[in-house]
Amino acid sequence: MADVVLYAFDTMADWEYAYITTVLQMQARGGDDRYRLVVAGATGEPVTTLGGLRVLPERALTEVAKDDIALLLLPGGNTWLDGPHQQVLDLARRLLDAGRPVAGICGATRAMARAGLLERHAHVVDADADEPDYPGSASRVHASVAHDGPLVTAIGEAPLEFSRAVFTLLDLDDAAGIDAWYASFKSVPDAR
Repeated sequence: MADVVLYAFDTMADWEYAYITTVLQMQARGGDDRYRLVVAGATGEPVTTLGGLRVLPERALTEVAKDDIALLLLPGGNTWLDGPHQQVLDLARRLLDAGRPVAGICGATRAMARAGLLERHAHVVDADADEPDYPGSASRVHASVAHDGPLVTAIGEAPLEFSRAVFTLLDLDDAAGIDAWYASFKSVPDAR
C-alpha cells in the first residue's frame, strides 16, 4: 500500500482536493488497497481550511517516508506565497527529481513555479498568477490542467479536471472509467 499524501495547511482550499480524497476513501472501503490517504502538515497541529473546517493532520511532514509516497497532493490556499511552505516544496522537489508524482493546483502552482519545480515539465500556473519569469516558464501551457510525466498542475477553477488527471496518474481505473466518472459530474441532466 502506497501513500497519497495531502498537504494540510491553514487556508487550504477545500474544494480543490475533495473529489480526490473522497474517491480514494470510497475505493479503499470497496477493497482497493493500493493507496492509503495520509493527511500531513508542517506539524501535527490542527489547521483551518478556507471553508472553516478544522483538520488534524495524521502526521508531520518529517514523519512521512518519501519511499512510501505514491503522490504528493498540494491544494491551493491563501498562504502559498507568504506562508511557511518551504518544507513541503523541498519534499516536492525530491519527489520530482526521483520521478515520483506530485500534483499541485491553484496557489500551489505559483509557489512551485517560484521554487523552480516546474522547469522540466509542461505545466500550468494559476490563471490569476502574474509569474512571467520563473525557472521553466517556457514550458508553461495555457490550459486548465497539464499532466506531464510525474507532474500534474491545474488552475483553481478546474478541480474536476485536476482530479481526473490525478486519477489517470494513479491508474485508479481505465480511461473509459475515469472519463465516465468525470462526465457524471460535468454533464448537466435535463431539468424537465
